[in-house]
Amino acid sequence: MRAYSSSHKVRIYKLFSIQASAACPVACKEVSMRILTVSVMALVFALASHAVEAVQCLNNIPPTNPDSVYQIHGDGSTVTDTRTGLMWKRCSEGQTWDGSTCAGSASTYTWADALDHALTLTDGGHDDWRLPNRNELESLVEDCTYGPSINSDIFPGTPSSSFWSASPIAMDSVSAWAVYFGNGYSGSGSRSNFYLRIRAVRGGQ
Repeated sequence: MRAYSSSHKVRIYKLFSIQASAACPVACKEVSMRILTVSVMALVFALASHAVEAVQCLNNIPPTNPDSVYQIHGDGSTVTDTRTGLMWKRCSEGQTWDGSTCAGSASTYTWADALDHALTLTDGGHDDWRLPNRNELESLVEDCTYGPSINSDIFPGTPSSSFWSASPIAMDSVSAWAVYFGNGYSGSGSRSNFYLRIRAVRGGQ
C-alpha cells in the first residue's frame, strides 16, 4: 500500500472539493469534510506518536526508554524517569546545559574522584546528587540504538564512552562496574587507573 504524505492528502481533498462543488454542493461537501476530519485526526495522531517516542530507533525496534517516560524539569537541565522516580542530570559532568542541549566535552575521573565529585553538585537546587549504582546506570541504556545507546533527545551530547557506576566488583578490590554507552554493555574498570565519564543521579536507593 502506498504511503501518502500530509501534502498529498491536502491535494486529494482540494481535488475532491472542486468536484463536489460542481456535482453535489451539499451532500458531497459534507462527505468531503468528514474525509478531511479523519485525515487530519490520523495525521495528528501520527505526529503525537512520533513525539512520544522521538528517540531514533533502528530496524523498527521499539524503544525501551521512549521520551514519554521522562519528565523534564525547570530550565531543562534535569529529568525524572517516572518509572523509577530517579532524577538525572541530562548532561554528563563537564558539559553544561545551554537551554537546549549539552555543550562542551564530558570530563573523565577516576572512580574515587567520580564518587567525590557527584557529592559536590547542587544542580536544580538539590544537594543530594550521587553516582548511580550499576542497575540505575544500566536503566538508561536504550536497546533500540547504539553509538550512543541512550535516548539522545533526553540526554543530548552523550559520548559513546564508558561511564562509572558506584558499584564495586564484589570479587575484585581494585575494580568497579561501568557501562559503555557505545553499545550499552557493562564491564569492569580499574578504580585508580581508568578515567571514565560520569552522569549524576538523585533519589532512589
